[in-house]
Amino acid sequence: PAAAAPAPAAGDGAAPPGEPAEAPPPSPNQPRLDRAVQLLRERVGEDTVIEAYINEPNDHLPTLVLHGDRWPEAARLFRTHEELNIDYLRNVAGVDHETYMEVVYHLLSLNSGHNYAVKVRADRERPSVPSVTPIWETANWNEREIFDLLGIDFPGHPDLRRIMMSDDWVGHPLRKDYVPLDPEV
Repeated sequence: PAAAAPAPAAGDGAAPPGEPAEAPPPSPNQPRLDRAVQLLRERVGEDTVIEAYINEPNDHLPTLVLHGDRWPEAARLFRTHEELNIDYLRNVAGVDHETYMEVVYHLLSLNSGHNYAVKVRADRERPSVPSVTPIWETANWNEREIFDLLGIDFPGHPDLRRIMMSDDWVGHPLRKDYVPLDPEV
């Protein structure tokens, strides 16, 4: 006769057959995400937040997708609001999603240690995201690099020009539709 499968150990989270699995506990950062969404909707605009979620694999990082036209005011709120107090822009990255472009901002409060990720999507044909260099100076070279390699414009940037490729370079090498001059390189 076939051996019976061992019964799940008590407390291992497995539900008995036929019963729904127990929902995981909420993220410890959910209250911070909810508060950030509330502040953005109250102080910037009800339509500011497109999406908000906890990125569990990334240490439960509160992540917000914001409307680009609301981004400068939202960035100022993150920087100056006493509860958020985001005084450090850790990193800015550009992403080509083939159907749209995206700029991802990694924000940090040095005082509280709280992190947030903010994503701003842009049209693929004319990608543009308002510059936050006037709010966080550390955005300067990151925005220039994204402009150079992905072709995303940053209106309001104090010196938006190529930083890696020569001034006469044609195209943006990190775009998925970029065709290199020499495919062997």
